[in-house]
Amino acid sequence: MMKIIINRSSLLFIIGGLLLSLLLSKQKVIFFAELPDWQKRIVLPFHTIKLPYFLFFGLMGSTTIFIPLMFIEDLSYIKSIVIYGILFSIINALLEELLWRGLMLSSLKRSVSTLYAVLITSIGFGLLHLSIGIPVIMSLLFSLGGLFYSFVVIKTKSIYPAIVFHFIINLGMVSNGWIF
Repeated sequence: MMKIIINRSSLLFIIGGLLLSLLLSKQKVIFFAELPDWQKRIVLPFHTIKLPYFLFFGLMGSTTIFIPLMFIEDLSYIKSIVIYGILFSIINALLEELLWRGLMLSSLKRSVSTLYAVLITSIGFGLLHLSIGIPVIMSLLFSLGGLFYSFVVIKTKSIYPAIVFHFIINLGMVSNGWIF
């Protein structure tokens, strides 16, 4: 378990290297660090929706990862994994979102189209999971999560909702025994 937490903490080196590179090239560093505008409406292809409703539905979708826990009869298993799950989920969600949506997406958006920036960062996000032993097919599927997180960041202009969604998904994955 600690091996994975150390692995995820090593993302600090990548983030540090990217920050140093951006600072040395005198580029502005943007993290999408503003809080969301709660009055904003999110424009979707066929309608618009108020931001709080958009985030609520995203949160509800993210919590579906906990459904398999309803079928676990050994509650001591869940209790024993909670502290590890919370620690892992905080570190992982925060560092991955800062890296992929905070630094990479914001930097790429300045140089290439938003679509290209989203695709590159989403695929990179998915493939990075190979480093913690996630199989290739699953890592590629994680790229879909990267697309979702990118969509949330672009639409809300804030990284915070993506961190929360990412935290919930990670906590569910640890609780279900998919990451240990």
